[in-house]
Amino acid sequence: MSLVVQKYGGTSVANIDKIASVARKVIRTREAGNDVVVVLSAMAGETDRLINMAQKAADEPDAREYDSLISTGEQVTVTLLAIMLNGMGCPAKSFLGFQVRVLTDQAFKKARILQVETTAIRDELKKGTVVVVAGFQGVDRENNVTTLGRGGSDTSAVALAAALKADVCDIYSDVDGVYTTDPNICSRARRMDRITYDEMLEMARAGAKVLQPRAVELAKKYNVPVYVKSSFTDEGGTLVTKEERDMEKEVVSGVTYDRDQAKITVVHVPDRPGVAARLFTPLSEHNIVVDMIIQNASIDGHTDLTFTVSRKDISEATRIISEVLKDVDAEKMEVDDNVAKVSIIGVGMISHSGVAAKMFATLAKEGINIMMISTSEIKVSCVVEAKYTELAVTVLHDAFGLEKES
Repeated sequence: MSLVVQKYGGTSVANIDKIASVARKVIRTREAGNDVVVVLSAMAGETDRLINMAQKAADEPDAREYDSLISTGEQVTVTLLAIMLNGMGCPAKSFLGFQVRVLTDQAFKKARILQVETTAIRDELKKGTVVVVAGFQGVDRENNVTTLGRGGSDTSAVALAAALKADVCDIYSDVDGVYTTDPNICSRARRMDRITYDEMLEMARAGAKVLQPRAVELAKKYNVPVYVKSSFTDEGGTLVTKEERDMEKEVVSGVTYDRDQAKITVVHVPDRPGVAARLFTPLSEHNIVVDMIIQNASIDGHTDLTFTVSRKDISEATRIISEVLKDVDAEKMEVDDNVAKVSIIGVGMISHSGVAAKMFATLAKEGINIMMISTSEIKVSCVVEAKYTELAVTVLHDAFGLEKES
């Protein structure tokens, strides 16, 4: 008997009929001889509705109360699924994050999981019960409800799979796997049968919406096999797993893009020790993630420092930096939210030269100017004007022949 963790996203539980379809899929998995733990998101659009209500109630809602509010969408879906399963003759019990005790830190809106207690779940599994757990939510040491950030149900599912030592974690959504790029942009995008943890992590960080980056980090750390599948078909699927020898054939595996980017430049900053720390420490203290950072060459003891943050953080980030400008004797701050990040990813880059040069030449041929560049062993990212996003993705996908089977 295997232990299977299944996670269903918002589109999979968008209404009663779709929740009933999920129930039937869960029952088939259980009838195949498996123990099943199900993790659910809120209904599609529900979390956004709750966020809008909070923002109408106050310009800056209290973070504790905000998390208590937006976590309620998952309570609806888990109880509905448990009701349906019991009605279909399949014993089921729903749990919220605090009932399982998904223990997190106190970073409201972006909490990180510290520990998952499994006793309550294991007791129910021994009785033959399907356990249905609310994703996205946890509880801190003071019993405050916390949330894990957008896409946090993926993280909930993988964390539960790791804690329970599950045999597999299936992530169900409205896509049937991981593609070489967004098929909505490039019709030649190809679904991959498997992808490494490292490649998936870079793709998720670079803008691919298939999995939350933190979920991939956990999967890699605890070696949890993750299948990305569609709720609406039994075909397809992509296995996210550790690297194998035959997976090194492809130099580039995928092209991703991220429009959720804003570029901030601090102009004429004194080039001396400690200035960067004074700029970025306050951002870190407010849980604002800084992505790409570029510092220009020093001229007459001054430099420009440019970095990117999420668009949703731009208001708070600019407020924080504005307060620091005088302290570091910087001249001014410039903000540009009309940008996007385009990335190429592949484990094969480690052993192949000329990949970045090919990317730059491909973009130059189309007249696409590169504003910022960031690289790692298996990724090259470029910040470009937002209007060139789709063109950049398409020409890079073609340039590296990603439509072809390896």
